[in-house]
Amino acid sequence: MSNLKRVIDAAGGPTKASRKCGISVRAIYKWINAESLPRTEYTGETCYAEALADASDGRFTADEIRKICRPGAQDGVAA
Repeated sequence: MSNLKRVIDAAGGPTKASRKCGISVRAIYKWINAESLPRTEYTGETCYAEALADASDGRFTADEIRKICRPGAQDGVAA
């Protein structure tokens, strides 16, 4: 299971995560397929990591999410 999939699951699944982030469920699945958050998360244009961290009820922080869900992050880093 990818790091991002773990984060999405901790946030309540794709539907809840999409609502929390204000985007479509399809966009969440695109992230999962890419195994990373979008580029805009790393350029400061969006704050999806904060929304996902909030929805995860403390299982992940926004900084952890950005680190483990960035493009090229290795699978299995998150617990």
